[in-house]
Amino acid sequence: MSLLQAIFMGLIQGLTEFLPVSSSGHLALFKILFHVETDTGILFDVLLHLGTLAAICIVYYKDIARLFLEGAAIAKDVFINIGIFFKNLGQDNKKPYLRIVCNSYRKLVMLVLVSTIPTGVIGYLGREVVASAAGVLLVPGICLLVTAVLLFLADRMPEGKKLPKNVSYTTAFGIGIAQGIATLPGLSRSGTTMTVCLANGFRQSFAVKYSFIMSIPAVLGAAVLEISDITTAGLTAAEIVSYLVGMAVAAVVGYFCIKAMLVVVRTRKFKIFGVYCLMVGLLSVIGYFVSA
Repeated sequence: MSLLQAIFMGLIQGLTEFLPVSSSGHLALFKILFHVETDTGILFDVLLHLGTLAAICIVYYKDIARLFLEGAAIAKDVFINIGIFFKNLGQDNKKPYLRIVCNSYRKLVMLVLVSTIPTGVIGYLGREVVASAAGVLLVPGICLLVTAVLLFLADRMPEGKKLPKNVSYTTAFGIGIAQGIATLPGLSRSGTTMTVCLANGFRQSFAVKYSFIMSIPAVLGAAVLEISDITTAGLTAAEIVSYLVGMAVAAVVGYFCIKAMLVVVRTRKFKIFGVYCLMVGLLSVIGYFVSA
């Protein structure tokens, strides 16, 4: 893979990760059409996602810092409650337990953790299927058509009012399943999760924030799974530079696309992206059968 190809793929990742048009689908199409070989499985794709992850951390740094602190506080209170449990054994005057989920940020931490469970299981079990699917033009094409349908539905959904305190853990688990399935190339992760959030009555701004923040543990988990490829792939110095440049481009472009996505959600212009996904999906499917 050349430096120019890495830059283009970083640009594609940054543009399409946060706009609901599927970054994985566009990366797969780019690799197929231009015969790009990274020779490291999906490592480069994961590194590009780390680049856009940096963009999320910059835009939502206040929320993420608060979530980290509240997550640590939750862990501390859990250990305190365990200690209270053992102290209460055999005691008549039992000491009350601490309330773990006592504010909206703690609730958000728990919701993200619940969503991460099915995403992690699906992502781990289906990682080879995803890698194989990315090499077949038909799969991204069909998944882009599915994304188009989801976006058309999102455009017609009534405005919700739910914030973390109103969201059940069952709903969070379902959103996590949707995110896990959306690892298929062509099925937009942000488009899928935001559509499911809106269908469950989330406030629009919260749907965007939750969709982006819940991707953080999923991306980090995928990076951990693929990190061994760094030592086994035998990357050259030039390839390492290309990978790092691609990540940087994805981060910078992704930052501005998050800002654009916030505007899209406020104005409910999902239909525009739905039409785009429909066109690209149809061209991909037609291209597959023409070249078969």
